[in-house]
Amino acid sequence: MKTLIKGGLIVLEKETLLGDLLVEDGIIKDIGANIAKEADQIIHAEGMVVLPGGIDVHTHFNLDVGIFTTDDFLTGTTAAAFGGNTAIVDHMAFGPKGCDLHHQVKVYEGYTKGKCVIDYGLHGVIQEVNESILEEMESMVKEGIPSFKIYMTYDYLIEDLEAIEVLKRLKELNGITAVHCENDAIIKYMKHKLLKEGKTEPKYHAVSRPESCESEAVNRMITLAAIADDAPLYIVHVSAEESVNLIRKAREKGNNVYGETCPQYLFLDESCYEDPGDEGLKYIMSPPLRNKRNQEALWEGLRDGTLMVVATDHCTFDFHGDKQRGKDDFTKCPNGGPGVETRIPLMYSEGVGKGRMTHNKFADIISTNPAKLFGLYPKKGVLAIGSDADVVIIDPNKQVTIVKSMLHENVDYTPYEGFEVKGWPILTMVRGRIVVENGKLMATPLFGEFIHRKRSG
Repeated sequence: MKTLIKGGLIVLEKETLLGDLLVEDGIIKDIGANIAKEADQIIHAEGMVVLPGGIDVHTHFNLDVGIFTTDDFLTGTTAAAFGGNTAIVDHMAFGPKGCDLHHQVKVYEGYTKGKCVIDYGLHGVIQEVNESILEEMESMVKEGIPSFKIYMTYDYLIEDLEAIEVLKRLKELNGITAVHCENDAIIKYMKHKLLKEGKTEPKYHAVSRPESCESEAVNRMITLAAIADDAPLYIVHVSAEESVNLIRKAREKGNNVYGETCPQYLFLDESCYEDPGDEGLKYIMSPPLRNKRNQEALWEGLRDGTLMVVATDHCTFDFHGDKQRGKDDFTKCPNGGPGVETRIPLMYSEGVGKGRMTHNKFADIISTNPAKLFGLYPKKGVLAIGSDADVVIIDPNKQVTIVKSMLHENVDYTPYEGFEVKGWPILTMVRGRIVVENGKLMATPLFGEFIHRKRSG
């Protein structure tokens, strides 16, 4: 099967080209200004932007926190595909106390088998550290899971000495450690203080996790990674200016540190918690939404490469369902919000459309950098001869007002209700097969494949 995408602005790794892209048997076979070859299928992309398919490396589908997220791998990858994504890498949830690393892999095999419409990978999760766990990491890496997440808060927080052991071990295995950076003691102290004072409304969620709660943990983890022989460190969902500054300083020293931010921190702010009634519950996520002044620092971090990835931390609970648990006490509200479907159009509209970044920088942060960091590149994350034909075509002039009713995320709200964007994905192709075209799902749940990831450095 040959497919020829004709006449689009093709975004390559270092340049753009007005021309054609030839796909054969799921692989990119040729890229050029005017490819004169016969094809079984021709896609006319004149006036369109042709990009490597989006890769969201921070999702939480089928997340079990005592209650399950509303998006499983079927609805989650469907929404991702409509949003221009061709792959996701999901953060597995904690397992039962004392379980080995493979326990959750087996659980997630059940969650994912026959459910994904795009390709997917998994991050391992470390909930305790001992010799057996450190040894088991090697087999996980060999099985295509070279990234593991640790948390500095929540029930299975990892202490500093344990974090050093994980960081050092993953460096030995050519893996990478992703870290949720928040100071657990600050959160516990602030929650107790606020509840004692009767401050239970949604806005106090942000008060309980101040910017310093994040930046202290970021600084500590950067220090621990440096001690662990400069082990590769990936800091998820950066939301605060001081955190950006700390990551920038570390990278200027040559440290092996990488930062991720999310659309919610670029487009929303703490004023959302003041929405009337209990609407503020929609925005309870961790880290919380920040003072608006942080947003420019995040954009600057993306521009100068301090922050290399925009992912979503997609984690859905219905506003009219489980989010209502926090109506009278913000600490009881499950944390998280949707975003896998809106990431690419929001970032294109506000990034490329508003002149904040080039097409190449946009492709870097939504696809190429996550592919390089997490072991998908060059098979994925780039439009290059020999790579998988994972493609998203964006109509740069299509204006859309985002409303919940148009989205495919299995949740009863979007935090971006009423946002106007210019530039929208109109076609998503995975390994040469059109998965979504002009608002229609074209693939079956059996199509998505597990990605065996291997980091190159």
